[in-house]
Amino acid sequence: MAAAVRPRGRDTDGFQESSPILIVIKYSLLTIAAVRRIKSISPSSRVIMLTVIDSHERIFKAICAGASGYLLKTSPAEKIVEAVLEAHAGGAPMTTQVARSVLDMFARLATPHEDYGLTAREQRILELMTQGLIKKEIADQLSISYHTVDTHLRNIYTKLHVHTRTGAVAKALKERLF
Repeated sequence: MAAAVRPRGRDTDGFQESSPILIVIKYSLLTIAAVRRIKSISPSSRVIMLTVIDSHERIFKAICAGASGYLLKTSPAEKIVEAVLEAHAGGAPMTTQVARSVLDMFARLATPHEDYGLTAREQRILELMTQGLIKKEIADQLSISYHTVDTHLRNIYTKLHVHTRTGAVAKALKERLF
């Protein structure tokens, strides 16, 4: 099921006559590809997913594909109409159950990282390493000696429980240490 809405008086520059402004579409695996296609052809189009399932995975896939909103079919008709108006106005409508699911997903993504006890200098050196700088470049940028950088790196490796530069960089990026 899909419905397209094209409000009167809307500026249509850049759109073909048949290009929708707002689409309400039933969720399925095929519609995820359709959402991507719609957004690639008409980035300003708003797509609202309408489904009976509020799983974290489905919501995440829909949002990543470019969905502007996510509603459950159990929503009252008035709420669906409000959601269409909200999406048209630039909002991101979702039911309270879906909003809770989105917040839960973000909470899991933003789990606090372990405190490894890195000093400010060690954190800065680690950050420069993630940018691809080598020891000499780090030393030059921080106005310290090559040997001082080397000492800091050994301390970083010990604190992060890694044995290589690659291991330290991977851990820093994976755990968002700065």
